[in-house]
Amino acid sequence: MRTSSTLLKSAAIASMLGLTLAACGEDAGDNGEEPEDADVEDTDTDTEDDDADEADADDDAEAAGDGGTVTLGIIPSWTDGLSMAYLWQAILEDEGYEVEIEEINDAAPLYTGVANGDLHVYPSAWPEVTHADYMEQYGDDLEDLGAYYEGAVLTLAVPEYTEIDSLEELADNADMFGGRVVGIEPGSGHMGVTADSVFPEYGLDEEFTLADSSTAAMLTELDSAIAAEEDIVVTLWRPFWAYGEWDLKDLEDPAQALGEPETLNFIANSEFSSEFPEVAEWMGEFQLTDDEYAELEDLVVNEYEDDPEAGARAWWENNSELIEDIIN
Repeated sequence: MRTSSTLLKSAAIASMLGLTLAACGEDAGDNGEEPEDADVEDTDTDTEDDDADEADADDDAEAAGDGGTVTLGIIPSWTDGLSMAYLWQAILEDEGYEVEIEEINDAAPLYTGVANGDLHVYPSAWPEVTHADYMEQYGDDLEDLGAYYEGAVLTLAVPEYTEIDSLEELADNADMFGGRVVGIEPGSGHMGVTADSVFPEYGLDEEFTLADSSTAAMLTELDSAIAAEEDIVVTLWRPFWAYGEWDLKDLEDPAQALGEPETLNFIANSEFSSEFPEVAEWMGEFQLTDDEYAELEDLVVNEYEDDPEAGARAWWENNSELIEDIIN
C-alpha cells in the first residue's frame, strides 16, 4: 500500500540521518576538543530553535498530506461517485491527507481494485441491489463503511411526451423505440438487472435489444432524441442530475423487476478502517438528504463542469456545518 511504502521510506531516511549524526559525533570526539561554555549555551538555544522548527515542519507535513494517501476509485460518467470523490478530496486534503482519484471505466475492475487494495474506497457504491453480485463475489475483501444516501433506485425512463407509462407497455410498442433500450456501461449492475430481470419479466427479449453504450453516449443519444421529439427509452437511476436537465418520466415497474430502492454507500478495502480509522469514522457518519445531494451534484457536474473540486468546495461552503459536525 502507498502509506506503508511512505512509512518505510521515512524510516530509512531517519536511519540515514541517525548514522550521519553519529558519524559527526565520532569525528568531534577524535579531535579531542572540549566545547567552550559559550558553545554549550548556543547548543541549548539551537535545540530550542530546532524544536520549534520541527513543530513547524510537522505542521507543514500535515498540510502536505502527512496523514497518508487515500485513493478513491470512480467511474467518471457516474456522477454520484464523481461528486462524492471530489467532495471527499477537498475534505481530506484540508485534514492533512493526500487524495488520489482513479478513474475506472467499468464496475467490475473498480470492485476488483478495491478488493485487492489498489483502491481504498469506492465512495458511491450501490451494494444492496445494483452491485449485489460484486459484494457477494468480493465480500471478505470489502468493508461497508455505511450509507450516505437513502432511496436510490434504478429506472427505465422515457421523455415526458412519450405516450406509454409502464414497462408493461413496452413489448407492444417496440416500433416506437426502434426495438432498442439504450443502456450504459456493459459491466454496470443496471445492465445486468435490466437484461436478467426486466427483459424476461416484461417479455422484451424478442422485441428489444439492450444496447451496450456508456453513460455519456446514452445521454448524448437521449439529448438528440428529445431535441427531435423522438421516442427513446434509456437506463437511468435516481438520484441523477439528468432529471433536472430534461423532462423525463420513469416507466412504472409493477413487478419491481428493477429492484427495491437501495442506499448509496462507501465501500472500502477490508483493511481500510485499520489503516485510516479516522477517515473510516468520518465517512460512516456522513449522510445527505435529497436536497443536499441534488445541490452537490449540480455544482460539481454542471456549474463547475471544468473544475469539479471547485464545485465540491462551493457546496462545502454552503453546508459547512454538516461537515464540521463530522470532522470535529
